[in-house]
Amino acid sequence: MNNQPELAWNGVPVCDTFAEAFTTVGTRLIVTAATESWVRIAAAEVTGYATSVIACDAEAGIETFLTPGESPDGRPGVSLMFFAFSRSALEKAVTNRVGQCILTCPTTACYAGVPVTDPEKAIALGKQLRFFGDGFQTSKKWEERRLWRIPVMDGEFVCEDRVGSFKGVAGGNLLICATDQSAGLLATEAAVTAMRDVDQTILPFPGGIVRSGSKVGSRYSALKASTNDAYCPTIRAQTESDLPEGTGCVYEIVIDGETFAAVQQAMRDGLDAATREPGVLEITAGNYGGKLGKHHFHLVEIIAELEQNQ
Repeated sequence: MNNQPELAWNGVPVCDTFAEAFTTVGTRLIVTAATESWVRIAAAEVTGYATSVIACDAEAGIETFLTPGESPDGRPGVSLMFFAFSRSALEKAVTNRVGQCILTCPTTACYAGVPVTDPEKAIALGKQLRFFGDGFQTSKKWEERRLWRIPVMDGEFVCEDRVGSFKGVAGGNLLICATDQSAGLLATEAAVTAMRDVDQTILPFPGGIVRSGSKVGSRYSALKASTNDAYCPTIRAQTESDLPEGTGCVYEIVIDGETFAAVQQAMRDGLDAATREPGVLEITAGNYGGKLGKHHFHLVEIIAELEQNQ
């Protein structure tokens, strides 16, 4: 077994390894609606099928829900984050998703969650979607920002002209090895709950959890990635397994964020929460030998931070 545990937290062995993450381009949208129910529907639709850029146009998720007092127009809202490997890919994904999932959703409006400080790094949003108004759209100045008012059948869709972007970090991760599915889910859900309180981060996979962890490459040439067989309990005897004895289930959590520090905080809070639950045998992380992603989150450093905060 690789990465033999040399660390521990809350009595759980932690492998002396690191999570490897990638530089991406990210943005943030603020979506509001007449009710919290419609905010949640809009958020679920626009961030759907956005788990991994291996096969999706973007990685996206909910950062946090906003009260009427926190939103731009005094209505319930949500902050959403989107990540892709290039600004052009991100612009295409965000524009398509807002056009299909927010413009169509009753009562919604869409605002920039990242100000445009550099026109070269801006994403055209309302600037493109306005043409749906077929000439009946109108522009509106909001301080130094421009909004578009697009007529729709329940009134008008208000959308920011442009949205700023930033260099983000995608792919921070933890692997939680547990005795069985029940213990694994309990621990991983506890970690997800803790991570969701960290600003500037999202967990793009279903419920924040990945059961189909992947490795680079495959014996099938058409595939870029395939099952992470070293962490699949049912084929332990058929492959070079990295599982500790007694493992019946492994879940992964993937974190994308605006900064390295935000992703590391989420990993720290998640590791602490997971190791407080019964049935966890080991915590580790996934990497590619440090050859693909420039951002390395070393678990030994995370443990050191936890010790300092005790």
